[in-house]
Amino acid sequence: MTRILGIDFGEKRIGLAVSDPLGFTAQGLETLPNTGPSKVLEALAGICREYGVGEVVIGLPVNMDGSFGPKAKEIMALVPRLEKGLNLPVKSWDERLSTRQAGRLMIEGGLSRRRRKQESDRLAAVLILQSYLESRRRS
Repeated sequence: MTRILGIDFGEKRIGLAVSDPLGFTAQGLETLPNTGPSKVLEALAGICREYGVGEVVIGLPVNMDGSFGPKAKEIMALVPRLEKGLNLPVKSWDERLSTRQAGRLMIEGGLSRRRRKQESDRLAAVLILQSYLESRRRS
C-alpha cells in the first residue's frame, strides 16, 4: 500500500503530514514555506517520491455554513494543478476547525506562543489527514 500526503495549504506556510504505509496514522513532516507555485510543486514532488506517496489530500477551508469562500475557491482551483504536476490523485477534504483544534491541542500541551505558531500548520495537516484516514476506514 502507498502512503497518503496531507496538506494544509497556507499563504505563508504549508503544513504537511504523511500516512503510515497501511493508512492508519498520520505523522507530521517539516512545514514548507510558500515560496510560489513552481517551487512548492517541486518540493511536493520530491516529498511524494521520498515517501512513496500514491494519493494527496488537501484541506478545504469550508465556511461554517458549508459555503465556499475565496480561500476554498483558491484550493479548488489548485487541486487540478497539483494533480497534473504531481501525477497523483488529489482530493480536497473539509478542514473546518482543524486549525482551531490544532491550537487548542497545543495550548493544552503547554506550547509557547512562538512554538504554536511554528507547529500549527503541521498539526493542522496531521488532523486533516487523520480525519481522512478514519473516514476511509469507516467506509
